Parts: sequence; C-alpha cells; structure tokens
Amino acid sequence: MAEAPSTGLGRLACPDAPPQEEREKRQRGFALLIVLWSMALLALIGTRITAAGHAETRLAINLRASAVAEAAADGAVFEALFHFMDGSSNHWPADGRPRVVRLPQAQAEVTLVDEGRKVTLNNSALPLLYGLLHAVGVPPQLAVLLTDQIADWRSPAQFPLKQGAKGPQYRAAHRDWGPPNQPFRSVDELGLVLSMTPEILARLRPYVSPYIESSPKTDTADPVVAAALSEAAANGAPPLAFDEPPTVTITATAVSAGGGRFTRRAVIRLNTDIAANPGQPQFFVLDWDLGAD
Repeated sequence: MAEAPSTGLGRLACPDAPPQEEREKRQRGFALLIVLWSMALLALIGTRITAAGHAETRLAINLRASAVAEAAADGAVFEALFHFMDGSSNHWPADGRPRVVRLPQAQAEVTLVDEGRKVTLNNSALPLLYGLLHAVGVPPQLAVLLTDQIADWRSPAQFPLKQGAKGPQYRAAHRDWGPPNQPFRSVDELGLVLSMTPEILARLRPYVSPYIESSPKTDTADPVVAAALSEAAANGAPPLAFDEPPTVTITATAVSAGGGRFTRRAVIRLNTDIAANPGQPQFFVLDWDLGAD
C-alpha cells in the first residue's frame, strides 16, 4: 500500500515562529528589563526619601538652634534685670554699654537704656518736641509742622493746632487712619503721624519714649537730648519733673552654639512701692517684643 504524501502543515501554519529557546531568551530579557526599571524607580524613591529626611533633619536642627537662642535671649534679659536691681558692686547701670552674658549653649550681648533720659512722647511741651526735631536735623519749617501734628495725635482736642492735623486732614491726604486722640503706645506709632517719614522716625527713635512722663534727666550725657532741652528752656519751656520709678529698656541678642540668633527687647519698670505694698511684684513688664536685630 502506497504511503500518503506529506502535507508539511507543521511548517506552513507559522513559518516565522522562533524556536522555543529564542522565545525563552526574549522573555528572560523582558523580565530583566522590568527588574532594572523597578530597581531604578526604587533607587529614585530612596534618593527622594533620603533627601527629604536630610531636609527635615536640617529643619529640626535649625528650629532647635533658634529655640535655644530665644530662650537664651530671654534668660539674658532677666539676668540683666537682676544686675540692674542689685544694689551691690555687681549693679549694672542703664548706660547703654554692651555687656556679655554667657550661657551653657549660647552667648548674649545685652544693653540697658534708661528711658528717663529720653524725651517723653506723651507729655513734652511743644518747644521740647520742636527742639528735639531740630536737634536731629529736621528743617525748621517741617519741624514746626511735625511738632503740631505729633501734639494733635495725642491730644483729645477736637480741632487741630495751627499746622497740626486731625481726622479731616488725614482723609484729605488719603490716609486710612487718623489720630486716636490718645497717648502714644509705642515709638512705632509715631510713624503714623501725617508728615512723619521713615528717615525722620529712625533719627528720633533713640531719643523718644512713650513710657515716661517727665522731661529727660538734666544730667543726661546725650548731646542730642541736651540740645533739645537747652532750646526748649530758651523758648520758655522748663523741664517737667515727676517722681517716676526707674524704667529701663533691655535688649538682648543671643547666638546659640548651633548658629541660631534671636533678639529680645523688653521695657521694664521697677516697683518703688513694695515697702508700702509688700504683696506687689518687684517690677512690671511694659513691653516684651522682638528687637531690631
């Protein structure tokens, strides 16, 4: 019986199909490619996590250094106050001289300034205000204008002085504020007076205070305040003298071992009535704020 001819269907069904071994190689190569891409992705994720961790660690270190500096500045303020109140040879006078306070993790530079040697913003006669403006270099015409406007800011009077300014004048100048007709609460508030400029305010800042009522002490060594007092006296405005308790501004700038930096400014008034009222505190904090670094 004759043998049936071969049809060759096995080859014709898929003539280009690769051998089994080649297909397996391609599959292994594709799997290897997936593994390599996965490893690259994981490496990228790990790098980002590490970088984020370093950033968080650095942030934590900086926050700690800043917190240490702030605590050191606050501690230096109270140490300076302790020395200021000390009646022994360890007493620190409020003479503006910088002193160094060393703490376990920081060092602070401290100054004490007597507010009683400044010109009172809230109780000075007009000649004294004018004399101070003149002493810091404000031109006479502008000094007269500012003198009246400063007085109008603190005065409860309804109408302005000759060259002063009340609410209508501020509105005419397109200001969103006007005089509160009350005493100044800070030196910064002086910057809101109508004709005041940042430059003039910077000149006045070291010599004015809202925390006292008397005229500056006559034994002041500051030539600017001395010149203002002299001009005021020549214009018929003698110094005002009140029995005021000592008031001091303490400024402490601390630098921590980690590089943090912080400045604290505190205005403190001593209590001179403790003998009559033993239950009262020894001092009162009038202002506790960030200082100009």
